[in-house]
Amino acid sequence: MILTLTVNPAVDRNVMADRLVFEDRAYILSTREGPGGRGINASCVLHSFGAQTEAIVPVGGTNGERFECLLSGCGYPVHFVRIRGDVRTNLTITDKTGLTIKLNELGHPLQPEELNELEEAVRKNLPRASWLLLCGSLPPKVPAGYYARLIQIARQQGVKTLLDTDGEPLQAGIEAGPTVVAPNQQEAERLLNRALILRKHFLEAAERMQRMGAEQVILSLGSRGAVGATSDALYEAVPPRIDAVCPIGAGDALVAAFAWCMERGGDFQTALRWGVAAGTATAALPGVTFATQRQAAEIFERVEVRPV
Repeated sequence: MILTLTVNPAVDRNVMADRLVFEDRAYILSTREGPGGRGINASCVLHSFGAQTEAIVPVGGTNGERFECLLSGCGYPVHFVRIRGDVRTNLTITDKTGLTIKLNELGHPLQPEELNELEEAVRKNLPRASWLLLCGSLPPKVPAGYYARLIQIARQQGVKTLLDTDGEPLQAGIEAGPTVVAPNQQEAERLLNRALILRKHFLEAAERMQRMGAEQVILSLGSRGAVGATSDALYEAVPPRIDAVCPIGAGDALVAAFAWCMERGGDFQTALRWGVAAGTATAALPGVTFATQRQAAEIFERVEVRPV
């Protein structure tokens, strides 16, 4: 079982517009709401791929009720931890060309006892898990080392961990030695405090993050694919050219497909290829929609993974 934790969930409001322009009128073509947060998105992809997954998520307030309603019938178990604060709302606006604006609320602070309940939920479910995916931002005032603590707890129980976050939680988490760390380009730039522009910058960044503590690294580069690093090798995964419609959620699909393949006994190269295929296939879909295994498989054959 692959267990996901979403500490800062959201009700995602996704708007499709005819165009995004300054100082002129645009028209809304469609509006859709869904349950959001990187961990929830990962569980959604994992479930669609046929993997056994369970999600842990804190919920509270009126938006929390809406969040639970949107998750009903998702097909996989969700363990809700009750909190006093409301679940945040995220807004994504995409036009027909794929131009996207994403506006996220910070989220409401969690009380110490609520964080303890989340940790206890993780501890309770770890014995049945092979992987723990720690995904997304932490709400304000949550200690930056929260993910690091959970990584240590999972290691003690022999459960592999994948860390997908940003900022100080990424810094603290990577030093705790996760099995895999999976930042995108912007997150890696903030972590390393440098711009990543050239191919050699991406390769150097992946190596550096691996030396910082992660056993393996996936540096997601959007339409350029990804760079992967292990203790003894570097890889480039290059996807085919596609007409990207909406890139939002592609990184979550990458992480989920990678974990799905690894949980099934795949090697790092094959899992990296599946991850890039799923992310690429997701970016080709309208709105915030995740690729199915069949759609990812069509791209998989055209993803080139080569050692550096």
